[in-house]
Amino acid sequence: MKKYNIGIALGGGGSRGFAHLGVLEALNEKGIYPDVISGTSAGSIVGALYASGMKPMEIYKQMKKTKFTNFTSIHLPKDGLFTFDNLRKKLEKIIPQKTFEELKTPLFICITNFNNGKPEYVSTGPLHVIIQASCSIPVLISPTKINDTYYVDGGLVDNLPIRPLVRRCEKIIGVNISPYEEIAKVDHLFHVAVRTFQISLNSNIRYSKSKCHTYIEPKNIVKYNMLETKHSDEMFEIGYKHVKKMNLKELKL
Repeated sequence: MKKYNIGIALGGGGSRGFAHLGVLEALNEKGIYPDVISGTSAGSIVGALYASGMKPMEIYKQMKKTKFTNFTSIHLPKDGLFTFDNLRKKLEKIIPQKTFEELKTPLFICITNFNNGKPEYVSTGPLHVIIQASCSIPVLISPTKINDTYYVDGGLVDNLPIRPLVRRCEKIIGVNISPYEEIAKVDHLFHVAVRTFQISLNSNIRYSKSKCHTYIEPKNIVKYNMLETKHSDEMFEIGYKHVKKMNLKELKL
């Protein structure tokens, strides 16, 4: 098993993934560059783009042009309200590498095997379909079928995928963009589906947090809807400013 100095785990949280880009930009400005990445859901998108060689600001400019609806297509509600086929197609255009092995930085993506209910941490083979699977929020987004198995959002069972990094890295940075929050009401089925998923995200955060050398959780991020991109600037700034204030000298060589 190859050993790395710094690994980073990027958690799920929908459009709050813009905060990941602010975090990465601030880390890079401090001279900190992850040697390996692990991501779930939104973290899998950011992680894959970053691992492909794109800089955080490049990714930010590319992704802020899009809305949630740009990634989805209406789906007959047999197994989900929408599909993420459009998300996969967009990523195929902006990430030239077709497989994990071609990426410039090693990457693990957490997906949930919907058949047996267990997480899988993928680091080889076709890339774009695995990202699609990792982002497929149950009920809201149709599961992604790979061979004869159905897969859904990795955050369902592991929203901060530290496990692939624990035995491989000297230091681990964990970035949680889905801190627990209370809500006053839900208005319709769409909100019920999202809220149900949000509750599951924090089920195993204690273990993940305990394994981090540096844990990053920008608290103010909770006020932004997981499925709205109109506040991308604010979310980026929250992640960026949070890290800029941190003393991270121990992460440098």
